[in-house]
Amino acid sequence: MNINSKVLALKYRPRTFKDLIGQEVISETILNSINANKVPNAFLFTGIRGVGKTTIARIVARSLNCLNGIKNLCEEKLCTNCEAIIQSSHIDVLEMDAASRTGVDDVRDLIEFSRYGPTSSKFKIFIVDEVHMLSKQAFNALLKTLEEPPEYENGGSLKFIFATTEVKKIPITVVSRCQRFDLSRIKSAELFEFIKDIKNKEKGKASDDALKLIVKMSEGSVRDALSLLDRGLISLKENQELDLNEAQKIYSYLDKSRLITLFKLILEGDEKKVIEIYRKIYDQGVEPKVFINEFLELIYYFKNINSLTLESTNFSLNDKEYSEIKEISFNVDNQIFILFWQFTIRTLKEIEIVSNQNLSIEMFLMRLMYLISSKHKDQNSKKDDLINSIEKKEEKSDFKNDTINQIKNITQEKKTKPEAQTEIKSEKKISIDSFDKLLKICGEHKEIKLKYELEKNVNLVRFEVNRIEISFNDNLDKNFVKDLSLKLFEWTGHRWIITLSKIKGDLSVKEKEKNRKDEYFQKAKEKDLYKKVIEKFIDAELIEVSAKKENE
Repeated sequence: MNINSKVLALKYRPRTFKDLIGQEVISETILNSINANKVPNAFLFTGIRGVGKTTIARIVARSLNCLNGIKNLCEEKLCTNCEAIIQSSHIDVLEMDAASRTGVDDVRDLIEFSRYGPTSSKFKIFIVDEVHMLSKQAFNALLKTLEEPPEYENGGSLKFIFATTEVKKIPITVVSRCQRFDLSRIKSAELFEFIKDIKNKEKGKASDDALKLIVKMSEGSVRDALSLLDRGLISLKENQELDLNEAQKIYSYLDKSRLITLFKLILEGDEKKVIEIYRKIYDQGVEPKVFINEFLELIYYFKNINSLTLESTNFSLNDKEYSEIKEISFNVDNQIFILFWQFTIRTLKEIEIVSNQNLSIEMFLMRLMYLISSKHKDQNSKKDDLINSIEKKEEKSDFKNDTINQIKNITQEKKTKPEAQTEIKSEKKISIDSFDKLLKICGEHKEIKLKYELEKNVNLVRFEVNRIEISFNDNLDKNFVKDLSLKLFEWTGHRWIITLSKIKGDLSVKEKEKNRKDEYFQKAKEKDLYKKVIEKFIDAELIEVSAKKENE
């Protein structure tokens, strides 16, 4: 393959220890051990994706088997061994992906292959990527060979090089037999200079702000940074520059300034604008989980902005955003930020189990506004009392009782505005004190779809005034909770908490009706009249049964 046709992550893949960035200490340690002829039986490289685990494994393999020796390791003009190792075609350097070959039989084949010495190099080397994916039996089969690898006639030996992102999943018995190296995330400033240099080599046009955005999104991963840069440059028209606005569109990045605006509106209690901005963010393609994580980061900055410098945010904020956050945080009690953090963490767990994550986020934002409104209602109350009251409300929603708190309709009490008051009709409010009463009200108000869902797809767990706990089947409409909540508020004038539970609950109304009908049919078939009719009319079939009223 022509090197110029390769993606940037492959084209600029390091070939020597000097090419590696951010791993200088590890490189120096390995070089010293090879020069001193104190090479361990097994290396274990661990770290996040894209920091160079597999790359450094190949560099170690080259360093051990280069025909020119470690001190004269090939750089530009490659020897046959170095060329073959880079191309993953060397007969004595076997690369294995443990993600696809996890079984004990695969490891036994590896061990069997290790009995034969190297053919064209000093060391036989096994590189096992994603080693944590091996089964327990496979690890056990490997232990003996790992501790006492075979020695070969040419004076060489067998070396293992493991790479993993999940070192905790590797048995300690294996880890203890390896020389472990933890590859660190690449520092933002260093990664910025690296991709800027590659941008210049590729004669690409990209602003520093766009490159800083790439660095932030890559989270210390060189491969991710190069892939994002490659994608950005490819997306441009000829002679067009990749600026910050264009980069945000290409990468569907959530602009911090929009989040800051959203945060200000939450503090002001402007429910309509908050939901409007969030929906625009969602329509942009930002996933709910990404939104929550970005929101968490922003809360951190609000809480700790006075102890942070612009440089310490690792390009996450620009000058304007930094100043805005500092100004807002000055006027907000730190306790609010702490409570916001707790709520956001809880919501991050919630969205893993809900079917409609987007709806859950909207309810989360309204809960934050509810918190602010509660704070303002009682300025004289102690902060501890506020915390206790909020936590008590959260516990009631069955986190304590091991229920799935998918949607909590704890929303902000709307501010008393003339226009808001006109939305609520001055009709007499209804008292709903039972599930049957709820069904009756749905029928009286011609809410046929809602009544159908309640009867067919809902299993009642518990019913209290202003609170319903239910379970449901797979046919429940995704907008059911939202629709029911709005109608209950309209009819009763109160906010209702609707909790979705793991507990099965009662049979649905339709299931109960079917059971009653089956019971009537069975009793009818036991009657003498039925038996006489069947004797006279063999093909007759019972199609309907009705119960007599008591006064009949």
